[in-house]
Amino acid sequence: MVAFHFYRTSQAGWKCDQCRRQGLDVKRRCGFLAAEKRGPKKLVWLRGRVSAEECPKSLVTPGSVELLEKFFGWKFAGGGSLMEMAAKEADAFLILEGELRAEAEAAR
Repeated sequence: MVAFHFYRTSQAGWKCDQCRRQGLDVKRRCGFLAAEKRGPKKLVWLRGRVSAEECPKSLVTPGSVELLEKFFGWKFAGGGSLMEMAAKEADAFLILEGELRAEAEAAR
């Protein structure tokens, strides 16, 4: 869910090089830092009802991005049966579909 919402927002303020130069990596609890350098847990990113206690750029995994790409490809192709998918992928698609619908409903 973090990946879905993070990639649907502006990425301008979340560039790793700029963040490090400005010292924001510690404030945003960058996941690429050692745990002891991140400090105590705190909310660093929020969009709607989804939040993260570390920088979403470091929190979102390549696997999450892959699932997003597969989901939107699946949607573009008209959807299809979830019964033919691996359970993990079908579960992710159902969650993402719910988020997409909630976002559309909120826009109305």
